[in-house]
Amino acid sequence: MHALLLSILLPLFSSQSDLTIKVNGCRTQKGQLYIALYDKKEVFPVFGKQLRGEVVPLSKGQQFTFKNLKHKVYAIAVFHDLNSNGILDKNPFGIPTEPYGFSNNARNTFSAPSFGQASFTHSKDRTIYITVK
Repeated sequence: MHALLLSILLPLFSSQSDLTIKVNGCRTQKGQLYIALYDKKEVFPVFGKQLRGEVVPLSKGQQFTFKNLKHKVYAIAVFHDLNSNGILDKNPFGIPTEPYGFSNNARNTFSAPSFGQASFTHSKDRTIYITVK
């Protein structure tokens, strides 16, 4: 009986939950999405330095769920790797030539947004939407 009660109440006090990222704005099904989850402002948004990252083939859809994330502050960076070369391509001036986006749909004109602009508090199962441009 106690085990049944515990199994019912435990999810209410869990310090982990799922976070689903849904990406809008992909104009083609070519390539893949790089989705990076950050929990430190010092490394945001450097791909390769994220807490967790996923590569999602667009043939499988435009979303991904991070399972059992701790409840704390995060920021997300996404880019659509059109040519599947594994990097966010840029022009000679350093401006991205492939679509990208951030949580809160944060966007600056001449630089990536700060961690503070893109951050959110994760405290329950939720879905966030990011538009790539």
